[in-house]
Amino acid sequence: MFCEGKRTEPDYLKALKRESAVRDIAAVEIKVDDIQGVPLTLVGAAVEARALAQNSEVDEVWCLFDVEWPNNHPDLEQARNLAGDKNVHVAISNPCFELWLALHFQDQTAWLNNDQADQLLRRHDNSEGKGLDGTTYMPHRAEASRRARALDHKHSKDGTHFPHDNPSSGMYMFLESINQSPKDQR
Repeated sequence: MFCEGKRTEPDYLKALKRESAVRDIAAVEIKVDDIQGVPLTLVGAAVEARALAQNSEVDEVWCLFDVEWPNNHPDLEQARNLAGDKNVHVAISNPCFELWLALHFQDQTAWLNNDQADQLLRRHDNSEGKGLDGTTYMPHRAEASRRARALDHKHSKDGTHFPHDNPSSGMYMFLESINQSPKDQR
């Protein structure tokens, strides 16, 4: 897992790793590489790691990044296309990862920018600034996944495509992937 954030995303992923439902699946290892940068840089690092891991037991490589509203990251479509071409999975949150966190507690279907997503999250999480207590979120990740999947369905039905699919988060796809049993992955 390559992620853009320095604290919030790694804190969430570390909490996820400690969950018995994840920890007890022997085939799953979540390693966070915190190469900060724009999405294209992250995807480039993930592609390189994927190539180096070809003969190892690494099944999937993921990139976790944001769209960032009101000023979108540059080369978002190029990063997404490169990932798809090189078998790197992406979990993109639009506008930002804070939306994914907020989805653990409530539905959100209206467009929002980064500041609004952060304010929405702070209604449920009393933490200040970056970083989080992952144990607050872990019991609600199934609800967050359901809500994020519903947002994807809504955007599909409405004909809204990336990067205009605000709000959305692909984190549910990552959770679904790690929740597959080794038998399911064959």
